[in-house]
This record gives sequence, C-alpha cells and structure tokens, in this order.
Amino acid sequence: MDSKPLSDLTPIFFLQTFILELMHASEQQGQKHCEQLIEHIAQTAGFFFEETYRENIHNSERLDNESYIELILGLKNNIGGKFSLASSNKDCITVTNSCCPFGEKVTNFPELCRMTSSVFGGIAARNFGYAKVEIKKSIARHDGKCEVCIYTQPNSAKGHAGIEYTNTAPVKEMQDINELHTRIEASMQQLWHKQSRPISKKHQPPAIIAKSPMMQKILQSIEVIAPTLATVLIQGQTGVGKELIARAIHAMSDRSQKPFIPINCGAIPESLIESALFGHEKGAFTGAIEVHQGYFERAEGGTLFLDEVDSLSAAAQTRLLRVIQEGELERVGGKQTLPVDLRIISATNQNLDDLVKQGLFRHDLYYRINVVRINIPPLSERLEDLPYLVQLIIQRLSKKYNKAVESVSREVMQKIRAYSWPGNVRELENVLERSILFAKANAKEMIELDLDLPGKIENINEWKEFKDHAVSKIELVFLETALIQFQGNIKMIAENMGITSRAVYSKLKKYELNSADYRKN
Repeated sequence: MDSKPLSDLTPIFFLQTFILELMHASEQQGQKHCEQLIEHIAQTAGFFFEETYRENIHNSERLDNESYIELILGLKNNIGGKFSLASSNKDCITVTNSCCPFGEKVTNFPELCRMTSSVFGGIAARNFGYAKVEIKKSIARHDGKCEVCIYTQPNSAKGHAGIEYTNTAPVKEMQDINELHTRIEASMQQLWHKQSRPISKKHQPPAIIAKSPMMQKILQSIEVIAPTLATVLIQGQTGVGKELIARAIHAMSDRSQKPFIPINCGAIPESLIESALFGHEKGAFTGAIEVHQGYFERAEGGTLFLDEVDSLSAAAQTRLLRVIQEGELERVGGKQTLPVDLRIISATNQNLDDLVKQGLFRHDLYYRINVVRINIPPLSERLEDLPYLVQLIIQRLSKKYNKAVESVSREVMQKIRAYSWPGNVRELENVLERSILFAKANAKEMIELDLDLPGKIENINEWKEFKDHAVSKIELVFLETALIQFQGNIKMIAENMGITSRAVYSKLKKYELNSADYRKN
C-alpha cells in the first residue's frame, strides 16, 4: 500500500494536539457529549481513510481480509503508530501495537482507544457485514502494548468483550450497556426519592459511573444477579463504592420495595456486634432494659448489607452462618427462634481466602456468603471513569456549597490523572471537596488542587509506609472537611464517619486538631 495519501492528510503533531484538545474540551461538557464526539470523529475518519485507500488502489468492491489488514495497519502506522499483524483467519484478525499514535499522552485520555475500536469496527462492518472489536491490552491502561481483536463473524465473537458494529455504527453491546446503565440508575433514584429523609444538599441521589470495560462488566453482573436469591460478596479496596453496587443489586431485585439496611461491622464494638445484628431480649445483659430488634429483623423482606464482614467476631460468624443456613435467628438472651426472610450482601477490603487459611474467618461461612463474587477494581484501573467522576462530584459539591465551579482546568485534570488515588473514589471526593470549599465564590473553573503527587517507590518494603501515609492523609483531609462542614460539632462528625465521639477525639489528638477552632462564635 502506498502510504502517501494517508501521510499527507495532516501533520502528526497537529493531529495529536487537535484531538487531545478536543478531548479535554469535551470532558467539560459531560459524558454524553464526549462519547458522541469520539464516535463522530472515529466514524468520519474511518470512512475517509477507507475512501482514500480505495482511490489509491482503484477498488470500489468490498475489501477482503488482506486488503482490510493492509488498510488498518497503514492508516495507524502513517500517523505515528507501530502496528503489526499478530494473527488472521476468516473469523478473527488480531493486531498488536508497541507505540500509540497519540504518544505517552494517551494515558491521560484512555477514552481515545474508543477511536481505534470505531475506526477498525466501522471499516470491517462496511466490508464484512459485521464486526466486534475487543481491545484486550492497551498502552493507555499501562499494559505496555496494545492488542486488538477484530471478530468478523457473530459466532466467533460470542463470549468476548467489545463493541459490535453493523454497517457504519456500533450497535447492540454498547446500546445494551447504556440501556442497562439507565435502568439501574432509574431504579436506584426511584428508591432514593421514596426514602423518608428530605431531599437536601447533603444527600444526593446515587449514581454509578461505568465507562471503563471493568465497570461495564459489573453492570452486566448486577442485571444477572439481582433477580436471584444468591448471597453476594463484594470485594474491593476502601473507597471504591462497594455499598453503591450493593444498593444497585437491591434496587434491581424483587425486594426493592423492602428495606435496604447497610451496616459497617467494623464500626461496632465487638461486645455489641451480636446485639446490633441479631437483637437482644430484656435482661439479656446489664443495660438491656427492653427488647431490641437487630438489623436482621429490621431488614425483613429486604436486603442486609454487611460491610467489613471480615471484622465479625467468631461468635457473630457462628450466628450469621445459622441465619443463612436455617433462615432463622435467636436474639441474644432469647430462647425462641424467629424466622427471617432477607438477602445478605457482604463486602470486604480484605482477602478472605487468606483469612480462612489463617483461621480468622470460618470457611463454611465464607462459602455461604461467597455464592457470587463481584470484584470492584481500584480507581487507578478505571481511568476511563475518572473524568466523568470528577464532573459528577464537582456538580454535586458546587450545589452543596453554593459555588459556581463547573469544571476543572486542564492542569488540574492532568494532576488528577497522574495521581494513583490509593483512597479511590472516596479520596477523590474528599480532595475535590476541600478544593471547592476554598474556591472563590464566583470561580467557574477549579484551578487549584491540594494534591501532592507521590514519588516513585524504589523499594517494595516502602509499600507499607507509603500506604499508611496515604491513609493518614485521606483521614486528615476528611477530618478537616468535616470540622468545617459541621463547625466543630463532634457528635455530628462521629455520626457522619460512623464511629464514636471518643474515636473522633482520639483522631483529633493524633492530627493535633482542635474542634474549638472551627466553631462559630
């Protein structure tokens, strides 16, 4: 293939700069605008490249496999890529790449991989009638190389992730994902609006951002899991949004009109956990002056979400196992069994397999709560979600604090993308909240960000120290934000953090903070 018609289209530097500037501008307009822009550019470019190639080889007929491969490799390599053919047959073509046409900056915009998918898929669909493009590996996601599979037959594409194309547009899978996302969010917001608490700036309706392939797979899992009776175990680092996924499962289930009761097992003292979960009878222990219904009874007919389930005591684990196995419980100090009908969703940021091996978690309980497992990836592996999360959080915080901030500057977005976010979405929210709190009242764009980019970890032994430092920093930011928001009210801070007032005072002492400094005279 003569490369001249492709290489003469535009200088590489201009192309890269133009597209990257478009991407940043579209981020500020919201996710739908960004997706539409990517798709439009990709489809238009793919059609133009194909027509240029046809003129060059004087061919107006449908392209065969060999011509299609020549075209897609030629157009990518002529704008700065290093693509090569890995394998090819009548059903699937696989190409690999060691250098992205957009250079190292593509890690700031992993959404650009959608362009490759749409260009490859659109051309293939026009010539073969069908295509599904699966991006198995991506430089944008720090895999070191790109590996792209183009399936040209529906049967060969079954079971593979990716976007389907027919004629000139991506269809079914992306449409299904978008429709599923809409249904899940609508169900969650419907339940949220039915709750008794008033709509306020403090409480915002739940929203799931799922633009990354991994989060889209979780959406598909929710649709399959929700209507069943299966217990679910959600695993993921602190701050990734485990409760949000649990609420989505509940909202999409037949139990959606019944209670959803979340409980953080790690925030309840060990001496009280059994009473809190299973209730107690009058006189069961000193201070038990009346019958108390536990969380299990309060969740009757609905869903009980047990966060940090790994922190349950051995006795509580035994009681929980019986509830799951027998569908009944006994209150602490009680002699009568009570039937319970609810669904249990558990969550942990620990590796329960290791805890079972160490004898710290019952293996039989582990098998009972782990019928279906959902692993939520850390934010650092969901780069496609990042700009949409930032936009959503900014909109909510601006409304909460009566600020005019609508977006972030390009420099701030670059800092956000460059940071590893060990505290995940929760840390992102806290950092943005702190920045918006101190933003000027009339500022339309956030131009400052209180964020220290970590240096490279040279020694793996430094990991624990780095992790502890990161967690402490997140905790300090949260405490300072809470002190400002609640004007030094320790009781309200404790309720918001899900811990005791005594624990709040302990943390304030640790970070040398004085609640009196935040109280209004």
